Amino acid sequence: MRKDSVIANIADDLGLDIKQLSSRKLRIVSRASEKYFYANVDNGNLYIKDRIDRETLCEGEPSCLLTFDAVVENPFNIINIKVEIQDINDNSPAFFSDAFTLETIELTAAGTRFSLHAAEDPDTGSNSVQSYKLSDNQYFTLSEDRNADGSTFLELVLEKPLDRETQSLHELILTAMDGGKPMRSGTALIRVIVTDVNDNFPVFTQSVYKVSINENTPVNTTIITVTSTDLDEGVNGQVTYSFSKTSGNVHHTGTFSINPVTGDIKINDKLDFEQTHDYELSVQAKDGGGLISHCKVLVEVLDENDNAPEISITSLSSPIPEDSAVGTMIALIEVHDKDSGKNGEVDCKLSEDFPFNLVFSSNKYYRIVTATSMDREKISRYIITILTTDRGFPRLSSRRTITLEISDVNDNPPLFNRNTYVAYVPENNLPGSSIYTIQASDPDAGENAKIYYSISTPDTEGPTVTAYLSVNIETGVIYAQRSFDYEQHKEFQIQINARDNGSPSLTSNTTLLIHIVDQNDNPPKILYPSPDSGGMAAFEMVPFDSEEGSLITKVVAIDPDSGHNAWLSYHFLHLSEPSYFVITHHTGEIRTSRVFQEKDVLNHKIVVMVKDNGHPSLSSTVNLLLVLSVHANNFQQVVPRFTELVTEENPQSNLQLYLIIALGLISLLFIITVMLVLISKCKKSEPVPMFSNFSSNLYPQIDPRILSQYESRTLTFPYSYNVCVGYDASESDFSYMKPNQDVPVENLIDADDSELGNENIKE
Repeated sequence: MRKDSVIANIADDLGLDIKQLSSRKLRIVSRASEKYFYANVDNGNLYIKDRIDRETLCEGEPSCLLTFDAVVENPFNIINIKVEIQDINDNSPAFFSDAFTLETIELTAAGTRFSLHAAEDPDTGSNSVQSYKLSDNQYFTLSEDRNADGSTFLELVLEKPLDRETQSLHELILTAMDGGKPMRSGTALIRVIVTDVNDNFPVFTQSVYKVSINENTPVNTTIITVTSTDLDEGVNGQVTYSFSKTSGNVHHTGTFSINPVTGDIKINDKLDFEQTHDYELSVQAKDGGGLISHCKVLVEVLDENDNAPEISITSLSSPIPEDSAVGTMIALIEVHDKDSGKNGEVDCKLSEDFPFNLVFSSNKYYRIVTATSMDREKISRYIITILTTDRGFPRLSSRRTITLEISDVNDNPPLFNRNTYVAYVPENNLPGSSIYTIQASDPDAGENAKIYYSISTPDTEGPTVTAYLSVNIETGVIYAQRSFDYEQHKEFQIQINARDNGSPSLTSNTTLLIHIVDQNDNPPKILYPSPDSGGMAAFEMVPFDSEEGSLITKVVAIDPDSGHNAWLSYHFLHLSEPSYFVITHHTGEIRTSRVFQEKDVLNHKIVVMVKDNGHPSLSSTVNLLLVLSVHANNFQQVVPRFTELVTEENPQSNLQLYLIIALGLISLLFIITVMLVLISKCKKSEPVPMFSNFSSNLYPQIDPRILSQYESRTLTFPYSYNVCVGYDASESDFSYMKPNQDVPVENLIDADDSELGNENIKE
């Protein structure tokens, strides 16, 4: 049949739906038949792929079958199909040689038979050789006999004696004809040479010799020896052996060789049972007179286990999703062993403990299916080794490795290392700077492992997180949108969300607690005495009779910072000499350092510095004016009441009130001074030094150093003061007036005693 000829419709024969052939992956699986047939999945027809020669495939076998497997999936099925190759008369009979030469003596008796080689026709049945015909002659006829094995035995029969002197050479035409339609024929020339008398033919001890040998028998091994005898003497009795014909499975110069003298037949080439099971050798014995006789040598090749099993991968599905159901078919494999019998029986298994099963399907096919669920994050690739072992001796085995890739499914959400992360960020940071990096991991692969980050806050009442923080959606780097202020926000609690790019996407979250680390960016703030006095020093009256360690006042300050930055210490920055006061470093309390004496300076201007413990340290200062007074206690009881009345009025008139009060006090002091002077003049006692009568009166004796302190600008003239001193430090209230240059100096206290000051200066 020609190429692409239709043999049959296997879809109809197998009962398959033609529309499902493509989806069910109909295909032909065979080692030998795939090159001769192919199936069309569109119509289900089986076509011839290449020219088929029955004689090449099956030689002289009476039945010639080509076997292949039709494989379909969904559901999986294997159907064994056999195609019988029928013979046609495409070969003519042919003789081993185009010419045969026979030698005979002239005294050969009538009726003598000469063996001839039968013609061979590769065709079978009626297409093989059916009859022979000999060309017309007067000396010879043709005899045909059928052997028990069905072969034809030809003999040339001498009908009447030959006369060498009359005719020494006879040429006959032998024709072989087959029974095909049309009939084919083949011819051979028979030359009969008439010689002198040699009346005995060589005779073999057996007409048929049989021998069995293993296929792995070494080359040059003698397998059998043929023997013949000739009753003639001399040259006519000397016999030589040779192969008389070469058929398709024998080549005397190839596989076997024969010793022409001894008749030993040896192996000339390696035997292979899988190629040829047996050989038929035709041996002839020829004596020196030219007489020839024939015998057959049948050689049977015995199989040995010399072929390891072969593994073929018919189909392979790789990669497969990690969520594939149990029982999913991964591969279809075919196992074949060229040996026969036990040597060709094969056991198949998987060499390692993988989550797969090897399922026997039919004949020589196995399926590899999943046995359990798979997890790509644990094992992303399997290298499966298939091991086959035959049952021969010794056992032979082979292995085949296939690689199975597991494709990813988005079955793992992003994971953070911790449920809560803590970050410490110093305040006053640069806006836009990165402050922390947080990352999640996803064991999936590809887009399923790509993570995007976002921010949310669980506390809706807190500050707007997005106004202060942002996150890089790809890297997880967190940036500060603005500068942080510890005094406003001490911490942020945000939720970081991680979302992968799978479908559907999976998410997870973690909490990030950001603590703002305090920086020493706020100087101490002095609450008391109030620094908002227009540049004037705070005023404090100090009782002259204060004991050592008496509390005079207390500087109160706070620091908005925290921790070490808010630890405050109090120090005197500017203090008159010698020092009459000390300050407690940790509390700010100002106390007397000793008992005052009459010669001590009455006015003391000090500067108190409040310093924090930060690095670098920040500080604030406040000025205090401490004045010694013997009437400080009574003065403290009156002034607060007056101050309460003043504070009830309009704040815009405070300055005028302060001026009126100052003028009233100065006038009062001036009147008292005048009265004291008049009283002193009215006395008839002897003159006493100036101010000597003040020692037991209102004022203590004035130390001349007071004026020197004034000159050194401890208390600058002209200033007026409104002093309100409470019973304790919490009731004290100070109001400072701006300098008034219009106040007459001569109306101030001690104006008339300026000479004392001058004398003191002169001294």
